[in-house]
Amino acid sequence: MKEDFLKYQAQTTPHPLALEVSHAKGSYIYTTDGLRHLDFVAGVSACSLGHCHPRIVQAIKEQAENYLHVMVYGEYAQKPAVELTKLLAQHFPSPLEKTYLTNSGTEAIEGSLKLARRFTGRTQILAAKQAYHGNTMGSLSLMDFEERQKPFRPLLGDIGFINFNSEADLGKITEKTAAVIVETIQGGAGIILPKDNYLKKLKQRCKATGSLLILDEIQPGFGRTGKLFGFENFGVVPDIVAMGKGMGGGMPIGAFSASSEIMDSLSDNPKMGHITTFGGHPVIAAAALATLKEITETDLMAEALQKEKLIRERLVHPLIKEIRGKGLMLALILPSEEIANEVILRCKERQLILFWLLFEKKAVRITPPLTISEEEILEACGIIIDTLEGIDTQETIC
Repeated sequence: MKEDFLKYQAQTTPHPLALEVSHAKGSYIYTTDGLRHLDFVAGVSACSLGHCHPRIVQAIKEQAENYLHVMVYGEYAQKPAVELTKLLAQHFPSPLEKTYLTNSGTEAIEGSLKLARRFTGRTQILAAKQAYHGNTMGSLSLMDFEERQKPFRPLLGDIGFINFNSEADLGKITEKTAAVIVETIQGGAGIILPKDNYLKKLKQRCKATGSLLILDEIQPGFGRTGKLFGFENFGVVPDIVAMGKGMGGGMPIGAFSASSEIMDSLSDNPKMGHITTFGGHPVIAAAALATLKEITETDLMAEALQKEKLIRERLVHPLIKEIRGKGLMLALILPSEEIANEVILRCKERQLILFWLLFEKKAVRITPPLTISEEEILEACGIIIDTLEGIDTQETIC
């Protein structure tokens, strides 16, 4: 299977990990060689309830027996999508109320950008440096990394950049700005949290200039930070919120939400201002609804903070310079990129799955399923500490 994978399936890197997956259950991925791998990454935060959670699997089976795709988005009333968007509205703070369902997080970003320009009648979008919002052309335009943008130019026009957590840059937001888009917690940059009420000050500046604040909740959303949405930790409500990853519990979905006043501007002048064929797919929506119910009806969000505390208590080592993040959206910061690579690859050989961050090369991603047990956390932390003990820092640096 590995040979066919490399030959026939388009690759995203020259050297993929290429685990040959047999099946997955709970916190473990099983490979065709019979090994069991403890998953401390959860599909890069997507498998919020672990692998093949019974409630999600049952929802998928039941909906698949009723109907699959029946019509392009927004024309028919379909129970899974209606119930999902209604339940989201019940958990959102006011005035967030209406949700547009998409196929992925990056599509949610694209829709959010169109919505902001349509509602404000302005064109300028400001994004944060070291941000990651996806890889479609609009999302890529928001990435202030020439190495990644240059091969695909020209990109979306009238895009500017500010520094995350910089109050001095708030003055760049003016009456020409349609929207400012930032990740609630910067992921690829190294799991950077907002500080000194930055998000509140950002929202105040947007309000003063008539600009919209778009918060990207694709990674921190759906319980990962101890709240349903990351922005709830920081006392701010965005004008538009973009979602994805953990929303579907392992199924592909994204969404963006706003007030009715803002969202309704996409429905006319022109009609079908934003449209998708498979967004809100009934099987996917059923899985997302089951995921949302499980997260909000159990103690998983509160437990995420207790599990964070346990991880921080156990992952103490001279090579760990810092543990960044909140809840189960964490990153170990190590002395060098080389040591981070060593830890990830050596842990892979010991059947513990860790992963990299996009831009912060000294980081090791820790984003396990919300359902991971304390015993599994202790097992993973033990492997990480033992691996660090075995690293010859002088040899690695050389």
